[in-house]
Amino acid sequence: MSSAAPPEVPAGIDAGRVQAWFAEHLPPARPPLRFDRVVGGHSCLTFVVTDAEEHRFVLRRPPLGHVLESAHDVLREHRIIAALGPTPVPVPEALAACGDVEVNGAPFYVMSYVPGVAVHNAEDAAAALPSVEARRHAAETLVDALVALHAVEPDEVGLGTLARQSGYLDRQLKRWHGQYEASRTRDLPAMGRLHTWLVANKPPDVPARIAHGDFRLGNVLHAPDGEVRAVLDWELCTLGDPLSDVSYLLRFWVEPGEPLRSRTEPPTYIGGFPTKVEVAARYAERSGRDVGALDYWMAFHAWRSAAIGQGVYRRYIDGNMGDVPEDVEDDASNVEASAEAGLLAAGLS
Repeated sequence: MSSAAPPEVPAGIDAGRVQAWFAEHLPPARPPLRFDRVVGGHSCLTFVVTDAEEHRFVLRRPPLGHVLESAHDVLREHRIIAALGPTPVPVPEALAACGDVEVNGAPFYVMSYVPGVAVHNAEDAAAALPSVEARRHAAETLVDALVALHAVEPDEVGLGTLARQSGYLDRQLKRWHGQYEASRTRDLPAMGRLHTWLVANKPPDVPARIAHGDFRLGNVLHAPDGEVRAVLDWELCTLGDPLSDVSYLLRFWVEPGEPLRSRTEPPTYIGGFPTKVEVAARYAERSGRDVGALDYWMAFHAWRSAAIGQGVYRRYIDGNMGDVPEDVEDDASNVEASAEAGLLAAGLS
């Protein structure tokens, strides 16, 4: 009788070398290892690694091919979740990191597997959070996780040098303008208009806190009752204005009946979640922070989302994220919709 064929190894994993690395750095993992790509991400590649005893780990590495300088720094991401591990912020356990590109063609890190569901759209939310109670609890614990993050003193957890503690907005405007320009495939006048307005209307600096950079329902893992078990995807984390995270979260908080910016219905569109006003009020009450200037930050995040989306689109059409999906042009349309939303928030449309 012939033995079963070994499982197919997804692109981005050198199974032999990674398994040898696991044996040296994570000996509790029992070979042979199975690697399964987590679909749905648009930036770093994420794999669930399962050993012979069905213990699971999570491996993160950059996309295939060339990426923009400073983007997708997974070793930095590992540093962040390791620093936040002892704090009240819910994060997976940082287990080990590898900076030797000879092992897997790029740096990577391994973290603990946290059971839970990420809700990226209304369909996910209906399945994972079927009751109004679960949806409200998901929203409340999401806000509480953000409050916990912004309460962390960066210097006290070794993240005071993660970025400069002043000039956050200037850095963000420069970074995303540069990365948008590097990823351009067509002319979008709205992006230039919005960038000019954002530069001219900057609010004053505030004391820097750890800003997640991509804080939303789809980047956390929920328990069946809605409890947030872990905040994921820290690659855009920096030091900056806490309102940046609040406004980014609210940008994705589309209430039932509101116009949709894409073909995909966001999680909150099914109803049962608190309103945007309630979310902002809970954050203000729990954090003690002033939540003024949200309009500016809403415009900023629409512009930044368009810049990020353009990078995603460019990586797909360049073949750096594997097979080009059939609906790739939806990503291009979403870039345009985000830019228009930014003009609206800024009062330019």
